[in-house]
Amino acid sequence: MAASEDNVTIPEFSCLLQMDPSLKTYEKDFKRRYELLQKHLSQLEEAEGGFDQFTRSYRSFGVQRLPDNSLFFKEWAPAAEALFLTGDFNGWDKFSHPYIKKDFGKWELTLPPRHDRSPAVDHGTKLKVVVHTKQGERLYRISPWAKYVTREEKSVIYDWVHWDPPHPYIQIHPRPKKPSSLRIYEAHVGIASPEGKIASYTNFTTNVLPRIKDLGYNCIQLMAIMEHAYYASFGYQVTSFFAASSRYGTPEELKQMIDVAHSMGIVVLLDMVHSHASKNSEDGLNFFDGSDSCFFHSPPRGEHSLWDSRLFNYSSWEVLRFLLSNLRWWMEEYRFDGFRFDGVTSMLYHHHGIGAGFSGDYSEYFGLQVDEDSVVYLMLANHILHTLYPDCITVGEDVSGMPALCRGVEEGGLGFDYRLAMAIPDKWIQILKELKDEDWDMGNIVHTLTNRRYGEKCIAYAESHDQALVGDKTLAFWLMDKEMYTNMSSMIPMTAVIDRGMQLHKMIRLLTHGLGGEGYLNFIGNEFGHPEWLDFPRKGNNQSYHYARRQFNLVETDHLRYHQLYSFDRDMNRTEDKYGWLAAPPAFISAKHEEDKVIVFDRANVLFIFNFHPTKSFQDYRVAVEAPGKYKIKLDSDDARYGGHGRLDHNTEFFTEPKAFNGRPNSVQVYIPCRTAIVLANEEIDYCY
Repeated sequence: MAASEDNVTIPEFSCLLQMDPSLKTYEKDFKRRYELLQKHLSQLEEAEGGFDQFTRSYRSFGVQRLPDNSLFFKEWAPAAEALFLTGDFNGWDKFSHPYIKKDFGKWELTLPPRHDRSPAVDHGTKLKVVVHTKQGERLYRISPWAKYVTREEKSVIYDWVHWDPPHPYIQIHPRPKKPSSLRIYEAHVGIASPEGKIASYTNFTTNVLPRIKDLGYNCIQLMAIMEHAYYASFGYQVTSFFAASSRYGTPEELKQMIDVAHSMGIVVLLDMVHSHASKNSEDGLNFFDGSDSCFFHSPPRGEHSLWDSRLFNYSSWEVLRFLLSNLRWWMEEYRFDGFRFDGVTSMLYHHHGIGAGFSGDYSEYFGLQVDEDSVVYLMLANHILHTLYPDCITVGEDVSGMPALCRGVEEGGLGFDYRLAMAIPDKWIQILKELKDEDWDMGNIVHTLTNRRYGEKCIAYAESHDQALVGDKTLAFWLMDKEMYTNMSSMIPMTAVIDRGMQLHKMIRLLTHGLGGEGYLNFIGNEFGHPEWLDFPRKGNNQSYHYARRQFNLVETDHLRYHQLYSFDRDMNRTEDKYGWLAAPPAFISAKHEEDKVIVFDRANVLFIFNFHPTKSFQDYRVAVEAPGKYKIKLDSDDARYGGHGRLDHNTEFFTEPKAFNGRPNSVQVYIPCRTAIVLANEEIDYCY
């Protein structure tokens, strides 16, 4: 019998309370979650020999080649009456190869090798599971554990293809060490080329990885890798959870891509969609065994009304096996370095965040609206991943601000390393849409960038894929709009619109980078001010690829200003790499001056100064600084190389005075031109990160 909550001890709960004493009120909720987690772990120990074994279930389910070349097939289909295997190997005979029914809804089948000892199913040939339901229906299904699925050009439905290549790709480069400062390049393989087509893993390896390395990003977050039948879903309606999308190439080519990234010292995160699944049944998980449940809750609980998708039953043993093994599969087989968990808010609450405006009141994060099965699943996933892979990185996409999301499981937290700072991009879009430059509220901007839970790490970003999707547009396009088509040439003087757009694009990014979090994220192409928006081929746009590509050619064209924004982004990352402000404690903000439109802060002994005023430059402007000594400019958004006006002399040495100012013991006087951001570093400090 399980211990009562009073007997449960969360080993390091006191650490959590030290950070946030007001959570004491909800101690019972934390204890109940932790008790459920411990119960799961001890049941795994008893029934499965521990989580290590359990999470390797991809080695027994689906199809496995045994040492003698016989093939072993295994599925979980609790509502099925009978299961058969059919495919190219048996001339699509629907009855010749029945599975044998086992306990707990499991079905097994062994195919002996051929006379020449080769496997009965050839690599690259098609298979299907035939499910007979209790209602007498015959359904054709893809194994939920399928490792490769493809779609023929004229077909709508994906096919299960047996993947067992004679020469699998062997990864040779070790995983890089977990970076202390996470600089993430969010990317989508299919759009990563200027051509109007679906780009490949090989294209990404050859043409995009060197760019990412050059730009100073040390982490790639890969979207839309788990197979999804509908390309325009951006990868968020997953149909085959163990299959790497075949539209970009083969599993071996993805393995090579990750291996090459590792050789460059870049870690790779997978955008992991365990919050819901596609409603497709013929090539998805829905109605796999003919029932409306199986992997999901029965409707209405098992349906997401806004996403039109199915919701997992995280209390089911076999669903836990499937999802936790799925995480392990991507870590082991492809050697990903961690995950960005999508749709975490939808998982955490029975209301899925629909119509819930989170005010920050703690009662919203506890009690009956919280889906504790999902919470415990996430705790279990993070606990297992960080135990097996200590350098694993997990990022949670949660808009609600759930307390302890990014604290360790041993403290009663959910165990994520980082959460996405989702309010920041919304704030920038709102400002650009609604306010004149002279009405920008410095205090409000600073509040949005610093309003995060102490001790829980955030990934800051000015824009991600969300902001670029059709119906919205990139920051560069909000700033410069149609003038980007005609006035981005450096051969002509900058128009007022282009000048403003260029300067603010850099300043917004640097302010977000310096102040907004413990990690930074950029979506592919936005580093150089990619114009327009993202729109995938679909009926509504005549299946056009025009907006489903990244125009890297714009950076290569010397007389266009895109390469100036690219250079700034690169040097911003390289400056961070040298001084390590993302890995440092939060910044000390010494000025947010409304009339001057100036923001000043220091972080990691680096001084950041922003003058957002559209017309006013300031001579001998006094700013506060912690460490005394000689300061020099290390990054300057006004540098002519970045499309600035070159008004600052980088040889200038700024000496502090022991004059206390704005809460700091020292101060220094500087010249700050209008619409300029500068980073100064102390020449007398040894920055060692």
